[in-house]
Amino acid sequence: MNKKKTVVIGFLGAVLDTGGGPERWERWRPTVSLCRHEDLLVDRLELLTQKKFGKLFAQVVEDIQGISPETQVNAHLCELADPWDFQEVYSALHDFARAYPFDAQHEEYYIHISTGTHVAQICLFLLTEAHYLPGKLLQTAPPSSHRTGDPGTFSIIDLDLSRYDRIASRFQQEKKEGLAFLKGGIKTLNAPFNKLMEEIEHVAIASKAPLLLMGPTGAGKSQLARRIYDLKKSRRQIAGPFVEINCATLRGDAAMSTLFGHVKGAYTGAMSARPGLLRAADNGILFLDEIGELGPDEQAMLLHALEEKRFLPVGADEESKSDFQLIAGTNRDLQTHVQSGGFREDLFSRINLWTFRLPALRQRPEDIEPNIDFELDQFALRQNNNVTFSREARQRFISFAKSPAGAWAGNFRDLNASINRMGTLADGGRITLEIVEKEILRLEKQWIVKGEDGCANRDLLASFFPAEKLEAIDLFDRLQLRGVIEICRQADSLSDAGRRLYSASRTRKKVSNDADRLRKYLFRFGLDWSDVRSSRYPDN
Repeated sequence: MNKKKTVVIGFLGAVLDTGGGPERWERWRPTVSLCRHEDLLVDRLELLTQKKFGKLFAQVVEDIQGISPETQVNAHLCELADPWDFQEVYSALHDFARAYPFDAQHEEYYIHISTGTHVAQICLFLLTEAHYLPGKLLQTAPPSSHRTGDPGTFSIIDLDLSRYDRIASRFQQEKKEGLAFLKGGIKTLNAPFNKLMEEIEHVAIASKAPLLLMGPTGAGKSQLARRIYDLKKSRRQIAGPFVEINCATLRGDAAMSTLFGHVKGAYTGAMSARPGLLRAADNGILFLDEIGELGPDEQAMLLHALEEKRFLPVGADEESKSDFQLIAGTNRDLQTHVQSGGFREDLFSRINLWTFRLPALRQRPEDIEPNIDFELDQFALRQNNNVTFSREARQRFISFAKSPAGAWAGNFRDLNASINRMGTLADGGRITLEIVEKEILRLEKQWIVKGEDGCANRDLLASFFPAEKLEAIDLFDRLQLRGVIEICRQADSLSDAGRRLYSASRTRKKVSNDADRLRKYLFRFGLDWSDVRSSRYPDN
């Protein structure tokens, strides 16, 4: 196999490469010295230069031919009115890179960055990093002594960082630190959740596009949004503040003013101007929790602000500017909300680029125990009082928390409240079995209280559906489905449950297949007999 030719691309040094008379050989001239290294044979040297340096170019070519006759030197005119103007230099080098006939199959390219202005060197670095110049960086340095004939030193820098074990391991460590940061330092064990966090960490660092966090109430959307902000700020990606608002609290005319601000006198009672939350979030992150509760006018204004980075405060004649990153949270199924006309389709499309669904606590049984430990640590920090479980109490509470009886309808809010109650009641910092048993009774009563529809066991269906899916089921169907599930739990078999449920209509059928009828009914809601009987939670 033939060896690839070595091609070096660089600037003619208008200052460093100068020199006349025999004494020029006593000076270190980067371009000439480059061709004097015995362990670097340059087959072709592509020099970027200007017409006014024609005499210098001719002298450099003559000297190179004298010391390395096998090196072919080509000139490429790169006329620069201001070699310190970044835009001009980058554009000129970008044009050169796009026009040059690179042949990576037969040639090895090196980009000499020891000549030219600092701006030129930076631009060469950026174009090499972006692979417009498909080569490695070549850096030369003068000799430590002034001995005649010493060409100095050179080093080759490969920007493929994956080749450098120490750098690669450092980036991997930063990635692990960022991932742990997003998880609040909790060593979660649920594989799908850990994979989700890895993707969020990658996107949060790499993108400024809107993020949509979906999931049931109490799943941790607000905490995650804040950690994303802290992570980006630690990487110096944002300089502005974290601004948060629950859109469910915005009502009427105050909604527009709260979000977009108003000018003095915009309406009765507007005694002074108000900047609004969008403007407050400039160069930072705006977290709109429960974004599905925004009204149509606010949705339209928000869409304009996302696309144009400007918006019109209430009563203003001129638009305000704000460059913020949006993180939106919702426990609704926004796609269903769009179909029903409650949410703008164009806004949904704009914020749906990166959508992440946070699972309910009951869908992460492996993570319940580490989250209990986390909540205990947080309680100790707040109260300046360490609290621990007795062995029997811990086993009992964890067993209950992971069991089907642990509905955790409020997710982490319920868990946080539970630990706080037990910690407060723990005399001497010890949570006893008696305290745990009382807490379990309290939670069980809490999860079967009557809801606004007047039905007991309202949260029974929460054992099988996330909040957004449950909201999409008509009240009529919810009431019927609760009764069906209760009968199924009392019955000995699918056929037994079917006979109880269809006891009247089955007498009017020639062939009764009660089990099949019940199976098809449950299937309408994505359930089967084993789900209902074992209280296992199907994948929602």
